[in-house]
Amino acid sequence: MSPDKSEVKIPELVMGVRNLAALKACREHADAAYFSLDRLSLRSRAQEITTDKLADFVEEIHNNGMNGYLAVNSVIYPDNLGELDEVLECAASANVDAVIAWDPATIMKAADKDLRIHISTQANVSNQVTAEFYRSLGASRVVLARELSLEQIKEIKEDTKIELEVFVHGAVCQAISGRCYLSAYLLGKSGNCGECSQPCRWEWSLHSDNGAIVDLEGKYLMSAKDLCMIEHIPELIEAGVDAFKVEGRLRNPGYTAAVSECYRNALDLFREGTYEKSKVIPLKEKMALEYNRGFSTGFYFGHPGPDSLAYDFDMNASTVKREAVGIVTNYYPKKRAAAVKLLEQGMELGDNIIIEGNTTYLEQEVSSIFHEGENVNSIERGNDIGLAVDDIVRKNDRIFKISKNIS
Repeated sequence: MSPDKSEVKIPELVMGVRNLAALKACREHADAAYFSLDRLSLRSRAQEITTDKLADFVEEIHNNGMNGYLAVNSVIYPDNLGELDEVLECAASANVDAVIAWDPATIMKAADKDLRIHISTQANVSNQVTAEFYRSLGASRVVLARELSLEQIKEIKEDTKIELEVFVHGAVCQAISGRCYLSAYLLGKSGNCGECSQPCRWEWSLHSDNGAIVDLEGKYLMSAKDLCMIEHIPELIEAGVDAFKVEGRLRNPGYTAAVSECYRNALDLFREGTYEKSKVIPLKEKMALEYNRGFSTGFYFGHPGPDSLAYDFDMNASTVKREAVGIVTNYYPKKRAAAVKLLEQGMELGDNIIIEGNTTYLEQEVSSIFHEGENVNSIERGNDIGLAVDDIVRKNDRIFKISKNIS
């Protein structure tokens, strides 16, 4: 690796966020955030950002020196066209830095409003001619198909003037560029309209025509491991990639904080000319403590094989588990305490907890529990307690206990 990185462009680090708490978690590390409204995106289940709140959310992004990209990447049906106009008008008024789109209706209407356009990976852009086609429509960036190898990305970069963005980390759909119909067929919830129920992550059985059942011994045959390219940042940069994208619009702020910090550290190592795999392995290990399905390099180095499937676990391979505890019912700033209802389980001194909400993210140890006028060391679920907190929390924030799974 050349020691002089002064003339090498460092890719923009683009983090997926679902709310203000996730934005705050990555603002020290990311260059940009991409996000969804509660409609017309593949993550419309993230309900916290609405058209009424969009302008304030984008202003907060800009106040943190970041770019803000709005995903409007669902299928657009005839009865969605009026709603699409409303969403894009709000996007223009809010000064979003780009709209992520692939449906031609969205592209055309966004261009009419002079919105900057990034082409979604849903468009499955897999060659330079297609990339240039979208540039001719006014797009400034394409998010390339996830099924491309590094060598193919290099070829595309050599023959196009449009910016190239690639996914470097996060969940991987088992279908080409996320165009999966399994959830729609089985459950009537289309993944292409933001309602995927992830049946590919379920435990399946094989049934023959004669009624025989194949014992799969608890294997998850269609669940792909998460993408992780932190060990290959030099190759991505040398391929000419302009932006690194991290999937995670439905992940918690702790995930967003850890992953953004690790990729920023790795990019800084490269910029300084000190990047070595031995230095990024600890970063990868840190990310493995957050929610993940195991790690893979996807298609970057050839077609993924069986090692890229998460056969052996249901959804989360991390040794660190989040368990719901209860909910905040009030906050008392002078006492630096919260009223808490223990809905799911009890609590004891020394527990490591996370308090999380739309604008809250707080990690701390339980240092004081107050119940019926007395300090207690532990308390069972179903009780209302006073809890000492290290920072501001808010009514309806959720509380989770963090524990290491040693099984």
